[in-house]
Amino acid sequence: MKTIKVSVVTPDGPVYESDVEMVSTKAQSGELGILPGHIPMVAPLAIGVVRLKKNGKEQDLVAVSGGFLEVRPEQVTILAQAAEKAEDIDVERATRAKERAEQRLRESHQENIDFKRAELALQRAINRLTVTGRQ
Repeated sequence: MKTIKVSVVTPDGPVYESDVEMVSTKAQSGELGILPGHIPMVAPLAIGVVRLKKNGKEQDLVAVSGGFLEVRPEQVTILAQAAEKAEDIDVERATRAKERAEQRLRESHQENIDFKRAELALQRAINRLTVTGRQ
């Protein structure tokens, strides 16, 4: 089966690199599925999961917190603000982050709470927990 090379890179360095059969992720405009030979494109990413299909089944998951996706016929590059493979996620830390964000949102009537920032923190925490299968 044909494959496409995928690289997930953050400002801290590479997070994932492998040849896969398909990449599925969430762009700001909606869900994308990328197969080998896909037309070139660039898309901004939303907070979400990058699903990577190998050997006929979904094998690898990477949580990304925004960034950009660049597609070329033989390669997909994801430049993410932050990214973590499922096995690298600290579940306890993600759970605490989710609880803090939920608490801030409950207190959103206070003037010193930045609602949008708390909402994004909650999305990132839920995304990380989803990737680990704990959400």
